[in-house]
Amino acid sequence: MAHDLSPELIRRPVSVLVVGCGGNGSAITAGLPYLHQAMLVHGHCGGLEVTLMDGDAVSATNCVRQPFGQAEIGHSKAVVLVSRLNLFWGLKWRAVPEHFSAQTNVDRVDIVIGCVDSRAARRVIAQKVTGRRSDVSYWLDLGNHSTGGQFVLGQPWNWENKRSATRLRTVAELFPELVESSLDNDGLPSCSAVEALERQEPFVNPTLANHALALLARLFRHGSIAYHGAFVNVAGSRVQPLVADPAVWRALQTRGKRRIRGI
Repeated sequence: MAHDLSPELIRRPVSVLVVGCGGNGSAITAGLPYLHQAMLVHGHCGGLEVTLMDGDAVSATNCVRQPFGQAEIGHSKAVVLVSRLNLFWGLKWRAVPEHFSAQTNVDRVDIVIGCVDSRAARRVIAQKVTGRRSDVSYWLDLGNHSTGGQFVLGQPWNWENKRSATRLRTVAELFPELVESSLDNDGLPSCSAVEALERQEPFVNPTLANHALALLARLFRHGSIAYHGAFVNVAGSRVQPLVADPAVWRALQTRGKRRIRGI
């Protein structure tokens, strides 16, 4: 089954909100200007209008695995990244140095890119983009573990995306355990937890981000995609696409419910 991009997202600039500027978020952010330029070259009306959101400040540890320098310690991650991109690319993107919460306004946001480090944070995003009051078109979620991770592009069931058998299912629908906040304290790293440096393979974050960006690039260039995510294993050099297929979604949803119940 192929998923087609709404013509509305071709006729005007696309509003993107990146939630989280850590490992995955900073890697996604670094690639968005290239996607923006590619869209303009291929005739898109306006490309991307991006807002970065993160309430954290740069720490000394961040300077080892994330694209921050010693002189930036103590400054807002979101502000640092946006300032850098705007200066280099001549953009007017925005930064919000706050954590995403139930009070965050997602009105007129077309794509939410979630790069959070806990199930509880992912659950808040799921609640905000779903429901009658939301008109978010897509929610792209990235999560990683020590040797890989996954990304899922979904269409939240809301005012914009009506109930449909072909609506792209979100990460919360396909993998309900990833928004089960009670599992954050299970003694194991969550799917997107920031693990200690010695426990994470190098280049997990940029590899995952580049695959996710390539998916968005294909959607906006060709207007259609046959997959809407993938599982990436850096240690084994493997990528397993998540096919846009209702049968696959039903199987994943069933397995996810069983994992939560401990069946």
